[in-house]
Amino acid sequence: MEEKNGLLLDVNEKPSIGKWIILAIQHVFAMFGATILVPILVNSGAGEEVLTIPVALVSSGIGTLIYILCTKGKSPVYLGSSFAFIAPLVAAYLKGGISGAMTGVMVVGLVYVVFAILVRLIGKNWINKLLPPVVIGPMIMIIGLGLAPSAIGQIGLASGTSLEWQPIVVAIVSFLVTAIVAVAAKGFLKVIPFLIGIVSGYLTAIAVGIVDFTPFTEAAVVGVPNFVIPFIHYTPNFSAILTIVPIALVTMAEHIGDHTALSTIINKDLLQKPGLDRTLLGDGLATFVAGAIGGPANTTYGENTSVVGMTKVASVWVIGLAAIIAIVLGFFSKFTALVSTIPNAVLGGVSLLLYGFIAVNGLKVLIQNKVNFNDTKNVVVASAMLVLGLGGAAISIVSGDISVTISGMSLAAIVGIILNLCLPKEKEEKIEEIQDKVVDEEEQKDEIIVNEKVLSEEIKEENKTKEKKQPTKSTTKKTTKVADKSKKTSAKDTTIKKSTTKKNTEKKTDTEKEPAKKSTKTTTKKKSTAESKSSTQKKSATGTTTARKKSEAKPKTTTTRKKQTKNEELNV
Repeated sequence: MEEKNGLLLDVNEKPSIGKWIILAIQHVFAMFGATILVPILVNSGAGEEVLTIPVALVSSGIGTLIYILCTKGKSPVYLGSSFAFIAPLVAAYLKGGISGAMTGVMVVGLVYVVFAILVRLIGKNWINKLLPPVVIGPMIMIIGLGLAPSAIGQIGLASGTSLEWQPIVVAIVSFLVTAIVAVAAKGFLKVIPFLIGIVSGYLTAIAVGIVDFTPFTEAAVVGVPNFVIPFIHYTPNFSAILTIVPIALVTMAEHIGDHTALSTIINKDLLQKPGLDRTLLGDGLATFVAGAIGGPANTTYGENTSVVGMTKVASVWVIGLAAIIAIVLGFFSKFTALVSTIPNAVLGGVSLLLYGFIAVNGLKVLIQNKVNFNDTKNVVVASAMLVLGLGGAAISIVSGDISVTISGMSLAAIVGIILNLCLPKEKEEKIEEIQDKVVDEEEQKDEIIVNEKVLSEEIKEENKTKEKKQPTKSTTKKTTKVADKSKKTSAKDTTIKKSTTKKNTEKKTDTEKEPAKKSTKTTTKKKSTAESKSSTQKKSATGTTTARKKSEAKPKTTTTRKKQTKNEELNV
């Protein structure tokens, strides 16, 4: 797998069969703990069985497939059981029974659909005005950090709990293995750090003896989930609608926050394409179907979003296969029971990375969009959101049968939007002064850098010109000296020849006047003159060769002088 645009697998890319299955199982493990926890908490709150784990798994799988179809396979989101509806479901069940609770869930889904239609009609441009980066960044941070207490509780480090070494050891092992694999592993192992961390933590839990296999031994191999269908098992009851429906406004804010977080991870604006209307439609229809078969309301899962970010695998094919596996697990009771035996400490150790990764993405939004925190307005908006979202603030509205509680990220988002719209902008003069100062400082730095470059270039050019000029002078001097010497030698040769010719002519005249008796003497004289000529020619040749050697030796001395001048210039 090669990384493209920050992703190993893009949204529409399909992995090979083996990798496809393993990546999908990793997403199942990521969502499993939270999905099965909602039915457990609702049943404990109501004192009776309201929801079942197999139905919750099936409804999450079906809902995810519906969402993928509505978004045309352009958004890698997994839908699971929503924690926001735990208290409203308990209240609705106590008031209207199973019919009241499930009717309320179906109406919540229809509310989502209505808002999707409104967004389609109004348009999407208002989203950027309502949710600028200074609001979105803290929202994403609150989503991740707001889940942090659940991870700490799973490990066994929450205040008021007795400290036991086994869960802590298991959590440390699962955390470290996940972190090391995510950072140091290569190839396909780097893509499945959470699966490896969960398996290693589970084996460690078995070794320290904190795994209870009783649910696995007692469970049947295959079983049909206990579906609850309207008009077959109950008649719709609208008496508890006002207890559940107002929560839809809160979960829609979570919906937008989760999609903005995922948008930053995969570098695509999901609120624009496929669009908020399609994402709301998919979430709404998924929740309606969940209520129609007796399951809890669905919502986008931050756990799976963080898996996408850590593994850099955003393939919708992987999410779709994970949904199919969840549906199969709903009918395969034995495997569901086996997965339910995973201790909380294992999931808590892995969740330290999952939830922290979401929070870090919120910081990335602020950094990438260059939010100016010199502007006091931005500081006020972000600080108010973080304190309210992480401080446990909650506003409860109770009027008769209506009970609405706004807390956490939902409350922080509402306050952040109001503050951003209502607070006046800081005086432009101050901002302009700060910007002008910054610009002036940058210009001064740029001028200094430019001047240094110009000076260095001028120095280089001067050195080059000096190097070019010096060798030309020396060579011209050498050539002139050699030429003078050659002229001198040639002049000597000519004078020697003239003198020999004069002597020869004189000797000829003398020989003509003398008698034949002295002919022998002339011949000897001729031989001596010839020998003198050859000797003079040899002397002239040797002279020219010595001159040439001197002329060749002198350039060597000039090259050494040239090197000395270069070294002197470098020292200067």
